[in-house]
Parts: sequence; C-alpha cells; structure tokens
Amino acid sequence: MANQIIVNAKAEKSTINRMIYGHFAEHLGRCIYDGFYVGEDSRIPNVRGMRTDIIEALKKIKIPCLRWPGGCFADEYHWRDGIGPKESRPSMVNTHWGGVVENNHFGTHEFFDLCEMLDTEPYICGNVGSGTVQEMSEWIEYMTFDGQSPMADLRKKNGREKPWRLKYFGIGNENWGCGGRMRAEYYADEVTRYNLYARNYGDNKLYRIGAGPRGANYKWTEVMMRDASMFLDAIALHYYTRVGDKVIIEYLPDGNERYLRDNSKSRKSATDFDEDQWFGVMKAAAFTDELVSKHIAIMDQYDPEKKVALIVDEWGTWFDNEPGTNPGFLYQQNTLRDAVSAGISLNIFNNHADRIHMTNIAQTINVLQAMVLTEGEKMILTPTYHIYDMYKVHQDAKLLDFAVLSDDYECGTENLKQINASVSKDSLGNINATLVNLDPNQMAEVTCHIADFGMISKVNGTVLTSGAMNTMNTFEHPDQIQPEEFEDFVIEGNTIHIKMPSKSVVLLTVKR
Repeated sequence: MANQIIVNAKAEKSTINRMIYGHFAEHLGRCIYDGFYVGEDSRIPNVRGMRTDIIEALKKIKIPCLRWPGGCFADEYHWRDGIGPKESRPSMVNTHWGGVVENNHFGTHEFFDLCEMLDTEPYICGNVGSGTVQEMSEWIEYMTFDGQSPMADLRKKNGREKPWRLKYFGIGNENWGCGGRMRAEYYADEVTRYNLYARNYGDNKLYRIGAGPRGANYKWTEVMMRDASMFLDAIALHYYTRVGDKVIIEYLPDGNERYLRDNSKSRKSATDFDEDQWFGVMKAAAFTDELVSKHIAIMDQYDPEKKVALIVDEWGTWFDNEPGTNPGFLYQQNTLRDAVSAGISLNIFNNHADRIHMTNIAQTINVLQAMVLTEGEKMILTPTYHIYDMYKVHQDAKLLDFAVLSDDYECGTENLKQINASVSKDSLGNINATLVNLDPNQMAEVTCHIADFGMISKVNGTVLTSGAMNTMNTFEHPDQIQPEEFEDFVIEGNTIHIKMPSKSVVLLTVKR
C-alpha cells in the first residue's frame, strides 16, 4: 500500500489554538537561573537580567504562553519570598531539584517582565501541595486587583502601580504525586475549595486549570469531570515519552492509584541509542493519540459541549541526564529523535484541537526537551526548536478534515504507521501540512490529494532531517541540524507526489 493523504480543503474543523505551542519554565536546573535569568550584572547581554539572545530566539518561534514556577517546584513555592528588594528576599532550598539554594531574585515581577519581553501569555501555577487557600488568594489579589487593598498596596510599594493581566492560572500541580499524593476525590474537593477563593478582580477573568492525571490514569479524569469540572475551564494531563522508565503504582482500596517514581532505573541516553530505542520513543509519542482520545471520551460523557478543555501542560522526551551533570538538573542533549517525536506529538495535539486548547513542552531552556541550551555566553538552538519554528504556521489556523493511509514501519516484531500528519488552513487561505516519516531507514513516497481547492499554483517546502538518528547541535558545531529547503515533490493538478527522506519532518505550504 502506498502512503496517501487525502485533504478536504473546504471542510474546516476546529481552530488550532496557538496555546497548543506553549512552553514551560520551572525552577529546575538551569532553566531560570543561568537560563532565562543571568542577572543585571552579568557580562552576557541582558535586559533587566533577562538574556537577550534567548528572548530573540523565542520570539522568532512565537511562543504563545509560558508556564511558571512549576512543576513540582510550584507546590513548595511561596510567592512572598520572591517580591520586594532583591537583597532582602530570603533564600530557599530547592528540595525537589538538586537541593540547590536559590536566592529568589526571579519572582513574580520578573516573570511578568519576562512575559512582556516575549510578548507571551503568563500561565501561573499555584501552590496547593504545601500552601494555603489564603496564600493563593492573596497572590491572585496581588497580581490582578486594581484598587486599594493590602495586596494591591504591597504590589504598588514594590514598584508596580497597575495590576497585570493574568488569564491562565493552575490550581495545583501533579496533586496525585509531588503536589500532595492525594486521592482523586480528595483533590476534587480541594480544587473546588481553592477555586472559590481564586477570585476575578475587575475585568480580569481567570481561566482556571485543575491538575489532571498522569498518563493513563483514566479514573482521575472521571472523578475530576464528575466532581469538579463545573468549577474549572480545563484539566491538565501530564505525559512524558520515555524508555526504560519505571513507575511504582500504589493501588488503593477504593480503586485510586498513587504514582511513586523509581529513579534508580536508567531512562537511557539521550544521544547514544540504537534503533530499538528510537522505535521505543516513536511508539511512546504515537501512544499520545490513544491516550488523549480515551481521556477525551471520558470528558465527552460529562461535558458533551466541550466547555472544559484538556490541556497537556507537561510533555516531551525524558532521558538520563548528561554525564557529569547534576542528576537533579535534568539536563539532556537533544537530537533528531527528539525533533521527530515532537513532530508526532504536535500533529496529534493539532488533530484534537476541538478539546485540546493548550500544551506546554518541558522545558524551555537547559531542562529535558529544551528549545535552547546554554554554556556560559554560548547558546545553541536544538532540533526541537526548529520543529516549533516550522510548526508555528498552525497557530490559530483552521484544522482541515483529512485522512492518512500509511505503510508500516517495522522494528523487530513490532510496527507503527510510517506517516504521521496534521493539515490546516491559515488566514490567507494557504494549506499547511506537517508530515513526519518515523522510519529511520526508509524514505516514504507520499501522494497528497487536495480536494475542493482548485489548481495548485505553488508549494513551498521545508525539511528537518539528517543522515544519523542522533545528529545534534553542539556548542562546537551549533548548526549540524537545521531546517532546509525541500523540493523533492511534483505537482500534478491538485495532487502532490512527495518523496520524504527517512527520519524526517516536512512542512509543505500549498498555495492556489
């Protein structure tokens, strides 16, 4: 069977919310300190402590939102420690990530300043695990109340007269695990209570996000939809694509599950791997479709009008940290394998845009599947960064109705579909198709037929690929892998005959 893609150009479906291309910045390793924030006295060019080259790079890919301060860190973060004169802010121990001492010089004001530089929406995650209702309520008042009150007066004293605009607010994080090891029913009660005091001030309307499940914990989603969805705008799923991971699942008498991660087992190298491990990551990425489909089916039972969104605010590849680095910093290199798996996942998120309104890849700088890696004054862009640059054409575009008929990619006794795709129409009427060839060995001949579009006048193509599965950008060789012009296709009427290289991601922009 030949690979085929059939597109109906007039059958517009959901809008692909640009927030699907969101990012995540936790106080973890060198993501914030020595990442985004180098301090005003640094020799590295910066604006108010924010690293200039990183700001410019991220603005190019149009990151739409940034989640902060965690992650697990959010449930031990007390926001009052991060406001006021920097020299007076108390230091804290980051017990989740490496046991390092942080001076709290990057706090609420700095985060909003960063978001304004990036022209991106702030997404703040509140502390349910070790915090209080009062603490969260006062933080929201501090950030968003335009009037006279103790918290608004404190904000003004600290140099910000007008409140910030804040839409996205998470009520807790991973409350089944590092956010408190709660049962689903207990957390549903807690999020309902905290929600009551997460107030809207003036015309600032919060988009309230509840902590959703880990991976395939479908019961958590059912309990949340049954008991708490009426108070929420979204629930947040977390899913990492890993090989060699081990998770201890504690089964409780009432049917609930608690997840206790065993870090003693290797998650394998980010850069030194064979085809079996390549296949394992592709399989885990492709599983995203089944995973979100099953969670969405549960949500549809309780919310057929799709008022409550599913967001995936932690996802991406997770391997062993690079040798010689702090294991608690989760610093890993980034190869073509990461880029191809990211392309698969983003296509899946696009294709479920009727329910998925946001995702946040973990994490932006120097942590896990990062966009950017730094070493002193040096900065490199990863293969995953280039995927986001290619895929930004889908932001706020209309998902089109399409079907894929794919050959199999076989590895040992297992197989996956060789081709993965998403197709959208932008505001200019151009069709953008992002295609992934999972197979690291075989090229893919793909026939793409576009109905109800008319004669195709022009197609622009971009490809990200390389000769080796583990090609990466390094500080010595920063441009070993980057997008290139793609011309290996033939236009025939309203059909495009494409020859995709092995292990590649291709963007085609089709114009009338």
